Amino acid sequence: MNRPLTIFGVASALLLAFSAGAWVGWRSAGRASVKTSARQTSYYACPMHPQYRSDKPGDCPSCGMRLEPVYAGTDGGTPPSVEHARHVRVSAERQQSIGVRIGTAEMAAPEQAMRSAGRVAPDERRVYRLNASTEFWVRQVFSPTTGSQVPKNEPLLAFYSPNYLSTASAYLYALDTVDRFKATKSDSKDQGDVVQTRLRQAIESMRSLGVTEYQLEEIARTRDSGELVTVRSPVNGFILLRDVSAGQFVEAGTELYRIVDLGRVWVLADIFESQAEYITPGSVALVTLRQGRRTYRATVVNVPPLFDDASRTLKVRLELDNPGYALKPGMFVDVEFPVTLPPAVTIPSEAVVDSGVRRTVFVDRGDGYFEPRRVETGWRMGDRVQIVSGLQPGERIAISGTFLLDSESRMRNAAAGIVTPETDPVCGMDVDREQAIQANRTATHKGATYYFCSDQCRKDFEKDPAKYVK
Repeated sequence: MNRPLTIFGVASALLLAFSAGAWVGWRSAGRASVKTSARQTSYYACPMHPQYRSDKPGDCPSCGMRLEPVYAGTDGGTPPSVEHARHVRVSAERQQSIGVRIGTAEMAAPEQAMRSAGRVAPDERRVYRLNASTEFWVRQVFSPTTGSQVPKNEPLLAFYSPNYLSTASAYLYALDTVDRFKATKSDSKDQGDVVQTRLRQAIESMRSLGVTEYQLEEIARTRDSGELVTVRSPVNGFILLRDVSAGQFVEAGTELYRIVDLGRVWVLADIFESQAEYITPGSVALVTLRQGRRTYRATVVNVPPLFDDASRTLKVRLELDNPGYALKPGMFVDVEFPVTLPPAVTIPSEAVVDSGVRRTVFVDRGDGYFEPRRVETGWRMGDRVQIVSGLQPGERIAISGTFLLDSESRMRNAAAGIVTPETDPVCGMDVDREQAIQANRTATHKGATYYFCSDQCRKDFEKDPAKYVK
């Protein structure tokens, strides 16, 4: 009797235990099902290519892996189970302690002020060189010296030339002939033409000796030529060079004075070759004098920039008025070019970790995970830098504390035995060289070896290598 009762009791206990376990499992599965159904899928992402997103489930076009759901409320993060091996996870407390701030890659057409250094130069069209047109002896040098400001027709020097007296006498005779012809009130056109021709010849002979228009008019007014020829300033300007002294014998062609009109000057601004495309002829720039903090408006001239092999920059010429002659040749000034750039993906420049051979940003994958992603940068204006490839508008990235994130990422990779990665030329993903070799995911093109994250990327590369190799 005891044995059957014992067997029945044991069987009953096992049945009760199984029923209780099934009931608990059913309750847990039900709760999990309710919890899962309550979570909404934001999008689907590839575990190997997190930058690829899709609104529908399916396979990744690059590697063929099944897309994983990313649920709402996870800040776009990928579940830790599918995180790439090189992602670095930093707790919220750690992020706060190292000063990590999160920003967004933006598509914008920014208006920036491109700043450069410039140097004032005289306008070559306003530089006047006074050269000796004949041999002569310098009899007198007047007070203006190098650096002096001289008005137009200011006397500079007086000289004696043996040919001057005879030439001046011919000029006076031609003037008297004209006066006599006018006094006779003759209607003879031929005679009038002869008289005017002789006067023009006498004037040209005087000019060939260096006689100025001012002195010609004085001789015509006073009918007194004097014994000396006076050289006068042709413009209002500054003397850049005075190479003459009293008693000096001067040969024909010798430069005596160099005078510049500084009412309008040039500014030669240094720009890099990559910036030249944003500066167009006719555009307006602001020129600031460093000492007086005075600002002028300048215009970019329609002259191609000249390359300076010493500074390895391009020289852009600007022209501007110089009221008060505050801008002197040789002065350094600050130049600001207002530039509107074409639409592009931009991020703060401090978000880029530049090692010299590669540029990296840390993409926020959510739940404290950061993906170190290689990017290609373009122009840099102010505190913004263009991202040519590697980021999409709207992606969240670390914009400060990136140096410490990079250090922590390198230390963790070193501890895990991960070497410096190669870059998949098809999708831009970091690839471990040894793993790619073991999986036969390599290809050779023009003597260079390339490594791939998947067989599909390798096949795409082999179809058209020139498409992916720059």
